[in-house]
Amino acid sequence: MLKTFGDIFKIPELKRRVLFSLAIIAVYRMGAAIPIPGVNAMALKSLFDMHANSLLGFLDMFSGGALNRLSIFSMGIMPYINASIIMSLMQGAHILPYLDRLAKEGELGRKKLNQITRYGTLILGAIQSFGLTMAITKMPTPSGVPIVDNPTTGWILLTLITLVTGTVLIMWMGEQITERGIGNGISLIIFAGIVDRLPTAVKDIIRLLRMEEISLITVLLILAMVITVLLLVVWVSTAQRKIPVQYAKRMVGRKMYGGSSTFLPLKVDQSGVIAVIFAVSILSAPLTVAQFFPQSAWSKTINTWFNHGSGLYNVVYAFLVIFFCYFYNSVAFNPKELAENMKKSGGFIPGIRPGEHTAQYITHILERITLGGALFVAAIAVLPDYLRSMLNAPFFFGGTSLLIVVGVALDTVGQIQSHLIMRHYDGFIKDGRIKGRWFNIK
Repeated sequence: MLKTFGDIFKIPELKRRVLFSLAIIAVYRMGAAIPIPGVNAMALKSLFDMHANSLLGFLDMFSGGALNRLSIFSMGIMPYINASIIMSLMQGAHILPYLDRLAKEGELGRKKLNQITRYGTLILGAIQSFGLTMAITKMPTPSGVPIVDNPTTGWILLTLITLVTGTVLIMWMGEQITERGIGNGISLIIFAGIVDRLPTAVKDIIRLLRMEEISLITVLLILAMVITVLLLVVWVSTAQRKIPVQYAKRMVGRKMYGGSSTFLPLKVDQSGVIAVIFAVSILSAPLTVAQFFPQSAWSKTINTWFNHGSGLYNVVYAFLVIFFCYFYNSVAFNPKELAENMKKSGGFIPGIRPGEHTAQYITHILERITLGGALFVAAIAVLPDYLRSMLNAPFFFGGTSLLIVVGVALDTVGQIQSHLIMRHYDGFIKDGRIKGRWFNIK
């Protein structure tokens, strides 16, 4: 394993990509630590300590702790994710024919769609920044000390411009990592924010253990829960259903082509961490609206209903995770196109007629394995939080954070391994590839 990490720095291009990604992440963490002037840091911290187990604390986890400091990166990447969701839903529902035409124009169309998403990010970022700024100036703190002593119009405008600029900068940094670094930039930024809280969570566990607020048995149960969830997430993330595919022999000139046998790998969890991130982003919308009217009765009702860990929150959260698992498959995977390409190449699934019947068979298999993967992801996202509240564990040890950390780590390691194997280096395991498990679902 150590030799493999050494091999990374023997390849100039891979070394440059890894160092570039690390540099961008370092800049992001620095920005997350720079607070906006005019904010009472102690009063703000007391507010977030009081709401640590609510959706507000959950959003703070996704911002990498930037929200509880009201730093220049407090909005995080959520406006960009919300804009991406809106664009994907509009394309999936075929609401605007213009977007459908752009999606069929290849690379040029993709660039235009990305540009529209950026404009949407700017608009949503401005709206959410305004809601957050107004809420911060009016939210009561446990000590009664106001978070902002003198929220003048100038301070509000400065905060709005700073937060929106921070969101656009994070979006740009994520795109730069994706293009010039290694891994998915947006996911890595969220990953860095969550992992940054790990030392604090471990320190909190040790502190609670020393104060005898939790027992050693409880700590061991927490450790066992985390290890079990990690193993299950890795297992399902790499699980595949392999559909056998055969290619008929055909003559091209004087040469014989085809006649080989292979398989079509369908991942049990196609969406990875995307479904979880999308679900959290949607759940943050009611809280964002409620921030505009922090003292109203309906705002307090929304905060109660969507309190992290409540029954309604968990039901809606699980439903959204399952929905986005299926939605991602419908957008990213086209069985009809795949079946047509197989037919043109002389490929077929044994026992299944080429063309429409093959597309229906692949769709049937995909729907079944997606259901299993979606139910697993929803269970992992919700159930560990129940156990965490029962064991009084720090907030870091939740199913959602573990799903994101493991999913992003596997994706990044897979990309690094692809670069190593392409240049004739061994991967992270002896045979040079990460194997996927085979769920024999018929």
